[in-house]
Amino acid sequence: MSLLDAPVYDPAAERRRTLRTAVIIGVAIVLVMIVYLNRFWPEVHVVNNFFVALEKKDYNTAYGIWMADRKWEQHPQKYARYPFNEFYTDWGPGGEWGIINNHKIEGALQPKGGNGVVVSVIVNGRAEPAHIWVDKFDKTLSFSPY
Repeated sequence: MSLLDAPVYDPAAERRRTLRTAVIIGVAIVLVMIVYLNRFWPEVHVVNNFFVALEKKDYNTAYGIWMADRKWEQHPQKYARYPFNEFYTDWGPGGEWGIINNHKIEGALQPKGGNGVVVSVIVNGRAEPAHIWVDKFDKTLSFSPY
């Protein structure tokens, strides 16, 4: 085969190749956007479960989520720094937020150099959101330092 025996140009094949490339690039961009927009999903999910337990007035489950230990009642001495009675004072009916009837996750951010995520939650429709810190590694919750 020589240069003069080159195959005939096929515009349909060129269109298919261009369309295939465009579709691959488009799918890649959509996947990157989905991953980026949901990068804090595990932390937001934990906070959502926490507030759902508070709405049900299931403070034992909520405390287990806060401490990332569903079986906390078997060893409460392990959590002497923030015992259940203090948790109940903060999040129970007499706490800052009162009886929690509804919540809406507003957003989540990871501070630069931080090992956790701050999740902002509108509680009972109040103007001032609750800011919950979620540790990225063990998913324990705490009050946000930010």
